[in-house]
Amino acid sequence: MPLLPLWKPLTWSFGKVVEIRALFRLKTWGNCRRDIPTSSFNNMAQKRTIHSFFTPDPKKQRIATIADEDETPTYSSHNTYPFPIRDLSKSITKELTSLPARSGRPINDQPELDLICFEPFIPSYLAKDLFRFLRSELPFYRVEYSIKRFGVETQIRTPRYTTVFGLDHTSLFDDDNPSIILDARTHTRINIGEAYPRYSPRPIPQCLDALCKSTEAATNCKFNFCLVNYYATGSDSISFHSDDERFLGPEPAIASFSLGAARDFLMKHKPVPLPPDGQTTVFKQLKLPLASGDMILMKGKTQSNWLHSIPKRAGKSSQYGDGRINITFRRAMVKGGTDNYYNYNVGKGPVFRWDDTAREMKEWKPAPKASPERKPITYPKPEKDEPEKAD
Repeated sequence: MPLLPLWKPLTWSFGKVVEIRALFRLKTWGNCRRDIPTSSFNNMAQKRTIHSFFTPDPKKQRIATIADEDETPTYSSHNTYPFPIRDLSKSITKELTSLPARSGRPINDQPELDLICFEPFIPSYLAKDLFRFLRSELPFYRVEYSIKRFGVETQIRTPRYTTVFGLDHTSLFDDDNPSIILDARTHTRINIGEAYPRYSPRPIPQCLDALCKSTEAATNCKFNFCLVNYYATGSDSISFHSDDERFLGPEPAIASFSLGAARDFLMKHKPVPLPPDGQTTVFKQLKLPLASGDMILMKGKTQSNWLHSIPKRAGKSSQYGDGRINITFRRAMVKGGTDNYYNYNVGKGPVFRWDDTAREMKEWKPAPKASPERKPITYPKPEKDEPEKAD
C-alpha cells in the first residue's frame, strides 16, 4: 500500500503536524515528571486521536458563578444562625467531589514534621468564586476576650474575623431535626443547656460541608469542626502557635485551606531542652507561600512539636485586594473542645457581614420586624328605634 495516502491528510495543515509532534513530546515529558500523574497524560493521548485533529474542538462551558443564576437558590437554616446561609449550586457541589486538582506533596524531611501540601487542592477559577461566595454569605465575628498572665489581666481583640461551625465527637445533630442534639453513643436526646451551657453548637452549613466531605475523601481523615478566618488586610495576622489542645487528641490531623490573597505560612520547631551530650538538633524554619486554592494537611506529631503562623504582610494582591480566607477542618473529641471553639471564634459580640458596596465587613443587624398594620376599629351605627305602630 503506498504511503502517500497516509501522509496526504497531514499536508492539509502544517499546524496539525506541529501539534502531533508536540503531543508526543508532551507525553514523553509527562512520563518524566514526578509531580504530575502519568495516567493523565496517557488519557489525554488516547482521547486526542488523529481524527480529532481535523475536527474543531467544542467550546468548554466555564462555570460563571459559584451559585448558578438559573437555579433557584437554597439555604442552610438553623436556629443558631443569625441568618440563612446560601448553599452552593448543584454543579459546584458535584465538582467538589472530584477534587483535589493535584496530588499532595509530602514534606517530612525534618524530625516530627508530617505535612502534605496540595498546590492546589481547588483549581484557581473555582477558588476565586468560592472566596467571594464565602466572604459574602458567612456570618463573621471579631471576638474580644480577656486573659490573665502573671497576675495581669489583658483585653484581647482578635486581629481577624472568625466564625466556626461543628460539634464534638461525643454528640451529633439529629439528621431529621438539626435543632436536636443526640448523644453519639446512645443516640438519645440531650439537654443542650446542660451539655453546652455557654454556647449552642451550630451545624456546618452546606457550602462548607461539601468541601469538608471532599477533604475527608482525599485525606482519609474525619472532621467535625470547621473554623473560618477572614484576614481583611495584610495587617490581620495570627502569631506562632500550635493546635495541640487536649480536646483534639494526641496526634490531630488539621486540613488548612487558603482562598484569596497569597500569604506566607511560617513554621518553626518548638524549643527543645539541651541534651546531656550538648549536641543540639538544628531545625530549619519553613516558609510556604500559599496561593488561593492551596491546602496543607498537618498530621502526626506536627502539632506537638511545631509552631505555625501567618505574619503581617505589606502590599496588595491585584486580584483579591488584601482579603484572604483560611478554612480549617479538624476533629474535637470532647465537649470542652466545642466550648473552646465557640468562645474564641464566635463569642458574645456583634455579627459582621461583607458589604460589597463598601468593600468591607460591617456590623449586621436583623431587619426590624414589621409591626402589623392597625386597622381603625369601627362600630356599627346604632339603629333608630322604629315608632310604635298604632292599633
